[in-house]
Amino acid sequence: MLKKLGSINGLVLGAACIFGAYLFEGGSVKALFLIPPIIIVFGGTFSAAIIGFGFNRFKNIISLMKMAYFKEKYDINALVYSLIEFSIISRKEGLLSLEKQLDKVSYTYPRKLVRLVVDGTDPDSLQNIAHAEMKAMQDRHYSNIMIFTKMGGYAPTMGILGTVMGLVMTLAHAGEDPNNLIHSIATAFIATLWGVLSANLIWLPVGDKLKQCHLEEKHMMEISLEGVLALQSGEIPSVVKARLLSMLPQSEQEKIMTV
Repeated sequence: MLKKLGSINGLVLGAACIFGAYLFEGGSVKALFLIPPIIIVFGGTFSAAIIGFGFNRFKNIISLMKMAYFKEKYDINALVYSLIEFSIISRKEGLLSLEKQLDKVSYTYPRKLVRLVVDGTDPDSLQNIAHAEMKAMQDRHYSNIMIFTKMGGYAPTMGILGTVMGLVMTLAHAGEDPNNLIHSIATAFIATLWGVLSANLIWLPVGDKLKQCHLEEKHMMEISLEGVLALQSGEIPSVVKARLLSMLPQSEQEKIMTV
């Protein structure tokens, strides 16, 4: 649970440090949360994203953010255990006996690959199917990541736009009360603050989180394919185990060595 909340804690810490330092220096909460700069930055960023990617893809950003911050981690060790167990069963009873064991696999991708092997799919076709699904997954993930990467680029630009607009309005009222002029200049720069802050504390970090989610799923799929190909070729369990362990970090290998 703490691991899941790690990113949320980072977001809270970042906001607390930035806003806390601002308030500590005597900044005004009222000045920080002015509606016009916020509308310019977030409205402009969202509009640019809709123009670039279409509304149907933009409307998924909330679910993508939820996926980034609360995505379940793949239990790679459990997957490796299952594949090693499958190799032992297949050596004793044959590949067809694995059909009864499919419910022990938690994830759709390895379960699908094992079923293809049980159905008699040849190795080349199996690899083609597996790689096609991996490519489709990668294209889908990169497309989602791109939305947040682009929004991270749009937001600071919209902040500068809001600042320029504020300065234009300030200069238009030049010669009036100097106190109002100084206040207007400070207000103009709030837009830049929100643009840079939203890019570096919201959009770009979410994109990075989605990249990490992609790498974890890709790792799961690569291990699944490697293990299923070993099963299909009839390799002995110790070789299957060695092949799968070679794809894990050293610390994780030590946990499975005793199996």
